[in-house]
Amino acid sequence: MTLRSGKVSVIGVCVLASWLVAPPEARAQTEFMLRGFADVGSTTFAASQSFDAVLGSDRGLVFGGGVEAVFPWRVFASLRGSRFRDTGERLFVFNGQRFALGIPTTVTVTPVQLTGGYRVDYGWRLVPYVGVGVGWHRYREISDFAEAAENVDERFTGYHILGGAEFRIARWVGTGAEVQWATVPDALGQDPNSVSKEFGEDNLGGVTVRVKIVVGR
Repeated sequence: MTLRSGKVSVIGVCVLASWLVAPPEARAQTEFMLRGFADVGSTTFAASQSFDAVLGSDRGLVFGGGVEAVFPWRVFASLRGSRFRDTGERLFVFNGQRFALGIPTTVTVTPVQLTGGYRVDYGWRLVPYVGVGVGWHRYREISDFAEAAENVDERFTGYHILGGAEFRIARWVGTGAEVQWATVPDALGQDPNSVSKEFGEDNLGGVTVRVKIVVGR
């Protein structure tokens, strides 16, 4: 018991000393903060052949925003909602051949993601960070002239990791950039007549690169 207590005391003294010698800005990061943010980016989908066949591209613009709580010792948690939406054309794929059906279809992907992570914040203007989390992804595919049963409106659970950096423009305003990789397995290709089934793709995840504006310390 004595040895364990001694080790804890030494660690405690070291932590306290590092906090005392840190600049005032770094000490402030041990306080709780609540911030808001908005972002815009581009997602490249893992199911590249499926999205390219229907929409003409495997990537597209994503708009989002949310709230972030920064806890003592630079730990953070954020809740983000975002949306991808594009219009293409329904088609039938057989033996790799695509047959356009001339029916417009709109694909919408709406993730809501919860992320926890760590900010490397010592009072500098540039603050790197990393995070991991879970997301709930709503996938909708609506076609003109289609019966209700032919449209798709489903929700799937996915996971993600991200990394980025934030630059403080002013005390209450910052900007940043980040890269996120997400996986949403078993979300596509369940219908035997679907395009994604033909291409053997089932993952609704992908890689997203985004820039954001942060309001808050």
